[in-house]
Order: sequence, then structure tokens, then C-alpha cells
Amino acid sequence: MPAARRKAAAFVTAGVVGAAPFALTVCAAGSAAAHGSLGDPVSRVAQCYAEGPENPRSAACRAAVAAGGTQALYDWNGVRIGDVAGRHQERVPDGELCSAGNEAFKGLDLARADWPATSVRRGSYTFKYRVTAPHKGTYKVYITKPGYAPSRPLAWDDLDLAHPVATSTDPAASGGFATFSGTLPQHSGRHLLYTVWQRSDSP
Repeated sequence: MPAARRKAAAFVTAGVVGAAPFALTVCAAGSAAAHGSLGDPVSRVAQCYAEGPENPRSAACRAAVAAGGTQALYDWNGVRIGDVAGRHQERVPDGELCSAGNEAFKGLDLARADWPATSVRRGSYTFKYRVTAPHKGTYKVYITKPGYAPSRPLAWDDLDLAHPVATSTDPAASGGFATFSGTLPQHSGRHLLYTVWQRSDSP
């Protein structure tokens, strides 16, 4: 899947069945012309845009603007790489997963423990991906492994790539959102979801 990544952070409570709650931030990846971003839980870039690109409320979003400017937030649905054809791990270097290696979105790569986060519990979860240019393709949602430290730059080895928490091909879209189900594992503390959206009608 071409790599467009976003770290998601939101102060939304998810009513998911399970044990103790943990907090999620989100990074998303999309293909060349697949425009969108995870809306529930909300991605970092979408959350920062919702806070107001010129003067975001949260310290992490303000730091992202200081690092990369406001245009990345106005382009909240455009973190992507074209012509990747599933080679996103080859094309996107460690530490640049949330920007998809795109300099314009470098503020999203900041290693911080204070990105806005969604409180969730383990168990079934309904993911809502906001699509502004829908395309056929497959979504995969990964979660960081136990021991993940949000204060360190995100690396591919931080993600449990062998066990996506959700996978969906051509999910139905309604009201501007593609909706699909997944299962969150037993985790504690702060973790990150990383979404990859690979178009099937384009590399």
C-alpha cells in the first residue's frame, strides 16, 4: 500500500468491551490519490486540523505546526505516497512513518507522549475512515507492541505487523466514512495505531 501515514490522537471515548482502558494515537498511510484519514479514532493530522491549523489548542499540534507549518494540517487528507505498490516499508524510513517520508508533513513525526489520544478498551472496535476521494482498496490497521515508547521516533519494528487489529477490503462508505470492524488487544498505557490504505486500482 502506498504510504501515507498519520498518527491519530483524539479525546474521544470508545465504548469497547474489555479490561482496563488504554490510550491510542493514530498514524495513517494512503496511496497516491486515496484521500482520507482515520476519523474514529481520529488521526493526529485530522485532530490538529480540527483544533484549528493557525492556532491549535494542544501542545503537540502546536509543535507540529512549529516544525512543519500549517499547510500540512489544511492538507489533512493528503498524507500519501504514489507508486509504492505495497513496498511502504522499503520507501518510508524509520522515524518518518507518520509523514510517509514527506517533508511537508514532518511535524506529524514528532516523538511526543502528549499527542491527543482516544481512550479505548480491548475487544471489538468499529473503525471509521473519513474518505474524501474514495477508491477501491484494502485498509490494514496495526498497533504498537507492548513496551512501545511514544517519546521515541516511531519505527517499523515498533508495530505488530504480523497481527493487524483490522483488515478490510472495499468497505462500504456512507456519510463520507468507510466503516469496518477490528479487535483491539489487551494493552496498557499509550499506544499508536498505524493505518495503511492500499489502492487496488493503482500502485
